[in-house]
Amino acid sequence: MPEPDVVKIRTLNDRARQSFMACRVVITQGIQAMDDVPAVLDQVRRYDAFTPDNDPYGEHDFGSFHWGEVQVFWKWDYYDLDYCMHSPDPADETVTARVLTIMLAEEY
Repeated sequence: MPEPDVVKIRTLNDRARQSFMACRVVITQGIQAMDDVPAVLDQVRRYDAFTPDNDPYGEHDFGSFHWGEVQVFWKWDYYDLDYCMHSPDPADETVTARVLTIMLAEEY
C-alpha cells in the first residue's frame, strides 16, 4: 500500500477547515446549544496550534481548544464520494468527501 501524501492531505484539510468549502461541516447538539456558535466556528477556522504531540502524522486532522468552561474538539473524516465507506485516498479530491465534525469533548 502506498504511503499517504501527507503534505497534500494537510493542505486540503487546512484549506477546507479555514473556508468551510469543499467539505461538509457537522456540528453536534452540544455545539449547537452554545451561546456564540459563529465565534466557535471562527475559532475552528483560525486554529493553528498543531504540534508533534497533537498532530503526530502532520495531517492537521484534529484540533482541540477551550471555549470558556468547555473543551471543543474538531476532526476530519474521509469518505468516498457516496459517503458509504472510507476514502481510498484522502489526498485525492476526486475520490474523497471530507467531513469536518465540531463537537464538545464530552460528546466524543
